[in-house]
Amino acid sequence: MAYSDFTLEMVLEQFNITIRETRSLIQSQPVQPTELLVAILEREMPWAIAVGSEIARYSGIIAQVLLEVREMKQQQISLFAGKEFNVDPERKLNGYCDFLISLSPIQSVIQAPVVVIAEAKRGILENGLGQCAAAMVAAQQFNQTHNLAIPSVYGCVTNGSSWKFLKLSGSELVVDITEYDITPIDRLLGILLATLATD
Repeated sequence: MAYSDFTLEMVLEQFNITIRETRSLIQSQPVQPTELLVAILEREMPWAIAVGSEIARYSGIIAQVLLEVREMKQQQISLFAGKEFNVDPERKLNGYCDFLISLSPIQSVIQAPVVVIAEAKRGILENGLGQCAAAMVAAQQFNQTHNLAIPSVYGCVTNGSSWKFLKLSGSELVVDITEYDITPIDRLLGILLATLATD
């Protein structure tokens, strides 16, 4: 069993997590994208959406947005893609994360704290909530094991065009019922940057 095998119901039951739904989970201000990101998205988005595969959306849209966030943080965060994240196999907290962000500039190894888990889904975003939530539980445990616990771990499920956010604080999982469109991109960048704040 791996993160991808979890449903949201399984996460809640297995890890004794409570759930709450809200709107506008993350308070943020819009952040202007670079001209480079605007140009990349203008070129890549039509192709990625037309092809429709998870890998096309993964490389053509999602990775580009997250790399922009890394640049905006002056590369003081690390961004991992398709990285194995085996935290606690006995609790089934193992497998691969599509994207993982850590508050460390070191790119060669995952270092705590892990703050954001992003899962790319080709189809319905709700189908990825269990996988994302399980990886967030793993990130929370990873942080605690390294004595770098932070108040919240964030997650998002995205198909590139739409983004849905979650927050795990203690044993409460908060799910934003709003799906955020990639446009305007300044709003999405503001939300993503806000997930990296640790206070």
